[in-house]
Amino acid sequence: MAVERTLMLIKPDAVRKGVEGKIIAHVQEKGFKLLALKKLKLTKEQAQQFYIVHKDRPFYDELCEFMSSGPIVAMVWEGENAISRIREIMGATNPEEAAEGTLRKLYGTNVGENAVHGSDSPESATVEIPFFFSRLEIVE
Repeated sequence: MAVERTLMLIKPDAVRKGVEGKIIAHVQEKGFKLLALKKLKLTKEQAQQFYIVHKDRPFYDELCEFMSSGPIVAMVWEGENAISRIREIMGATNPEEAAEGTLRKLYGTNVGENAVHGSDSPESATVEIPFFFSRLEIVE
């Protein structure tokens, strides 16, 4: 198994619910190492830039509006097969379809407000991590 790094975001809906600590603890309990963490509020332009890969999708504008609607928590996690394993911990995009005990099942509201985001591939992680964190901000 390869040690990987991945980006995870706690979205505005979960921050509004005050479950950031529960989400962080959930991932730590699965054996992942937290390397970087910050709370911030994206502008709409920053959200548009971050989600540019979805610009031609019908949900793009709504997603960018939502992601800039309140504070988020950005994190870098490290561990064996972190990208796929953390995506499993997050659960299906639609909380109604997510497995019991996954973050989206526990804290998501609907398919648009689903509590968390995670890198979906090593290629995405190499773009997404530097969007939020410089090399100096990551503690190894």
